[in-house]
Amino acid sequence: MSKSSTSNFIMKSPNLDWTPLHAQLNQTLRQRKILPKNQRILIAVSGGQDSLCLTKLLLDLQSKWDWYLAVAHCDHKWRADSEANANYVKKLATNWQLPFYLETANKIYKSEAEARKWRYQTLSKIANESNFQYIVTGHTASDRAETLLYNLIRGSGTDGLQALTWQRPLTENFCPLLVRPLLEITRSQTGNFCQEQKIAIWEDSTNQDLRYARNRIRLELFPILRQFNPQTELALAQTAEILSAEVEYFENETEKLLEKVTKIDIDDMDNLNISQFESQPIRYIINRLVLREVSLALQRRVMRHILNKVLPTNPNFSHIEKLTALIHAPNRSQTDPFPGGAIAKVQHPWIILV
Repeated sequence: MSKSSTSNFIMKSPNLDWTPLHAQLNQTLRQRKILPKNQRILIAVSGGQDSLCLTKLLLDLQSKWDWYLAVAHCDHKWRADSEANANYVKKLATNWQLPFYLETANKIYKSEAEARKWRYQTLSKIANESNFQYIVTGHTASDRAETLLYNLIRGSGTDGLQALTWQRPLTENFCPLLVRPLLEITRSQTGNFCQEQKIAIWEDSTNQDLRYARNRIRLELFPILRQFNPQTELALAQTAEILSAEVEYFENETEKLLEKVTKIDIDDMDNLNISQFESQPIRYIINRLVLREVSLALQRRVMRHILNKVLPTNPNFSHIEKLTALIHAPNRSQTDPFPGGAIAKVQHPWIILV
């Protein structure tokens, strides 16, 4: 939507036309229990079709779920029309009789990652100050598919391939929760919904900028993939959903295994030759006999967790493989230094990380 047309546009008040998308979202909320009744919910609205579709759906379902809804908009100041964009979202919130919160960046963020971090910090601040238990975003199955492909191309493991999850905490105290209710709905569905409901959207010109990798995936790669499978986005989103459940299971098993692997009793300490490490503080002592009894998948996950706490950067595949190889390596084997200088040495039945 252009700036010139906003002054002539009048938003219709919410109607109660029950569409298949209303039914789908209502069923999703009932099954997944991600937005309980009687909660205060802050909707992150950019003005694009996904966030406006989400806002309209939640507004129409509000009477069934007894929510208190509000709209928040974060202005990154990336575009010349960003202020007009913010004013447009404010107008929609007013017409829909929803409280409106606006935050404007005090500097131009250079990357999508920096901007996203600022946006989530800002939304969390609004939520905590105004007592919202949930922040919802309009991420769709299409976004989930794009994220899966993006992470796959970069060489991610299953944790990255699970892509966007239905909910996650934004702060250490688990409040507010970030919720993505539209992960089973595609971008084409949200666009059709906005057209049918006569909701004008604000077109973000940066969505067409091919300098951004995600735009190239959406605009160049997906049209090719649809030649093989017209439902590519849904298929990839379903793959991410399967992986999400598997990641959750493996993470639970890994946490239990970590406790066994790193537990050292007094007798064990007596058998360890600690004196040889006096000039190198021990960071971890790992029981490789316990690890020999579990699958390679769990071995790698344990080692990744340990390296995450030791290395100054996220461990990559070669770092994890190097440490995992010591589970069956001969006694007195050791690795070359990891980033930051850490070294792992075998003193059977232990792997000593110094």
